[in-house]
Amino acid sequence: MDMDTILEEFYSLTETRTSRLEGYDSINFKVVHKSGVYVLKQHPNTSGTIALLQAEAKIFVRLAALEAYDFPNNILTTAGESLGISGDWAYQLLSFVEGDFLNQVPHTGALLHSFGVFLGQMDKALEKTYEAAIMAKETVWDLKHFRNSRSLLHHIGNVRDRNLVDYFFLQFDEHVSPVAHQLRKGILHNDANDWNVLVQNGRVSGIIDFGDMCHSWIINELAVALTYVMMEKENPLDIAVPVIQGYHGTYPLEELELDILYYLIAARLCTSVCNSAHSKKSKPDSDYIVISEKPAWELLRKWITISPIKARETFKKAAGLPLLPKTKPDHQLKRRKALLSPSLSLSYRQPIEMSRSAFQYMYDAEGNTILDAYNNIMLVGHCHPKVVRAGQRTLAKLNTNTRYLYEELLAYGERLLSLFPEKLSKVFLVNSGSAATDLAIRMALTTTKKNKVMALEHGYHGNTQLGIDISHYKYQGKGGSGQKDFIIKAPMPKVFASGFDNEQGAGEHFAALATELIQIDQNDIAAFIAEPFMGCGGQVPLAPGYLKNVYPKIRQQGGICISDEVQVGFGRLGSHFWGFEMHGIVPDMVILGKPMGNGHPIGAVVTTEAMAKEFDNGLEFFSSFGGNPVSCAIGHAVLDVIQEEGLQEHARDVGDYLMTLLADLGKRYPQIADVRGAGLFIGVELTDTNGKPLTQLASKIKNGLRERHILIGTDGPFDNVLKIKPPLAFNKSDSRKLVGQMASILEELTIL
Repeated sequence: MDMDTILEEFYSLTETRTSRLEGYDSINFKVVHKSGVYVLKQHPNTSGTIALLQAEAKIFVRLAALEAYDFPNNILTTAGESLGISGDWAYQLLSFVEGDFLNQVPHTGALLHSFGVFLGQMDKALEKTYEAAIMAKETVWDLKHFRNSRSLLHHIGNVRDRNLVDYFFLQFDEHVSPVAHQLRKGILHNDANDWNVLVQNGRVSGIIDFGDMCHSWIINELAVALTYVMMEKENPLDIAVPVIQGYHGTYPLEELELDILYYLIAARLCTSVCNSAHSKKSKPDSDYIVISEKPAWELLRKWITISPIKARETFKKAAGLPLLPKTKPDHQLKRRKALLSPSLSLSYRQPIEMSRSAFQYMYDAEGNTILDAYNNIMLVGHCHPKVVRAGQRTLAKLNTNTRYLYEELLAYGERLLSLFPEKLSKVFLVNSGSAATDLAIRMALTTTKKNKVMALEHGYHGNTQLGIDISHYKYQGKGGSGQKDFIIKAPMPKVFASGFDNEQGAGEHFAALATELIQIDQNDIAAFIAEPFMGCGGQVPLAPGYLKNVYPKIRQQGGICISDEVQVGFGRLGSHFWGFEMHGIVPDMVILGKPMGNGHPIGAVVTTEAMAKEFDNGLEFFSSFGGNPVSCAIGHAVLDVIQEEGLQEHARDVGDYLMTLLADLGKRYPQIADVRGAGLFIGVELTDTNGKPLTQLASKIKNGLRERHILIGTDGPFDNVLKIKPPLAFNKSDSRKLVGQMASILEELTIL
């Protein structure tokens, strides 16, 4: 039947004007009649729907007692029923609630406070209401069932966006699920978005659309409401304060509810974008479905930049609840001093107590959000959900050692070796880059029967005794024991300040110096080890042609060529997946660590079949934890993320952009003498006009950025090189922020 017939048959309304309204689960019409304006809703005629609509009618009666507000009134049929039933459809006629939508008016503090008061009064009025149909209802929009929406995650096309959403699913499991049984429950409207809330005379006057009503955690009412009023706001937490104040003053909130509110808001945003992504495929032309999708994504991306600690404190302060006492840094430092050796150093003049992290952000105990441009170990981002889940899943299933057969070891080994030249076909898995260095040098000494190791000046290769012995950065530094007799130190082939006009000339010069050293110790060199792009040496790309000239000389006298990829491997350099590829050479061994497990301890030596065979001399190699299933699963997940998110290409794109910004900054401040790097492995060397290192300036910039909640490091022989090597989630916006704050610091130092 058409709508005119329905209106006449069930409600005796004739001579009406109807127009279609958008709806999610129902078909809606605006009805204009001389007796008033109404909304006609058409629902499927099922027993479940009928029971819910009848319960909804009872809720309207209860809410009518709140005389200060307007709610829909269920118009009875001429037969005195709450619904009109015709064939496959059930019809519900509601009074039209007048007012401006909250979305259409300025969000003043007074209005937002009234919004909180309204929500509190509505929830309080329904506090002890029992309606079986609503109690039994399960909907994806009920945050109590948030985890069900994860089945829609794959509909989000952009994989980085998908992983951002999955991060919050992970955090929900960590912070909300364990306390869910303690949360108060009640019947909620559950959709107080700004297109459902009505305003008159500068205050909230009513609400419409009870289609998402459910029995859930009471705090969800506030979470949903805050989600929508915070959209498109510069400072979302400021917007939340008056709403919470109004709600709490009417219907007091509990401390636990405010503790998890940050994650519930994130859950609502994630529910929205998951359902929008799914619905767009079935209703691609629906404006209603995607009306809040763009602002939801914008707020979700902003939400990750807000510390959950700061959010929790803001919410609790708004409600007048006591804040958790903060541990004072002095107390933490005292405990650390009592427990640990002072040889374990702390970064920055003012040490940071870290609490949580997400992708390129870290959150300190004070509630500050810190942009991380320093921690290259977290290659694919802090707490990346795919990596975390891989570890959780495998740890819950199996953890053992390589004396057994298990799929994780074989699958990861095959995947890892597929990324190397065919010649490099064997892998030894260990616990760290340091352990990998130790093993690689041991293998070289064992298989070549030679006794010397050639390594670069200012190089660093690990913290084992053998690693320190070959690391000029350590043995020649403060407290170092000096160069051992079996070490051959080759000059660092650094182009900047080398005196050569072109890179190729510098490469040939340093290769010639290395060749002279090789000739002195002819037939004694077991291994030559070098980072293709030096880290602790000051973010130094080896001069072009250097390795291509040195490797053959080492091999001619029977030595092994080792590429230390611990800092730069796995796509960080952008143009190449491995650093040795930049130099057009293939080493005999590759050392891996740091980013290999995204913070989980794992390392490896990748080598040739011939080397592996030579090393099998009867002295068994075994690592208790190297190659365990958990480490392999995590390592595999890291490779998946690099590929799925296109992080190598991302590193190249963002790195090129960042180096352009830094070079432009150098045009304003001549103390920036050199900007060098590849991908997101960048060094900025600071010198005066005479080439003298500006160590103090580097320290001031590093610590100045720390005070502005941005992390970088300093290194190099004179500690005058700014090290920028962030998680690969770091983006162009982060680049602008970093360089903008560097410019501000330089301006404050008045070094023009």
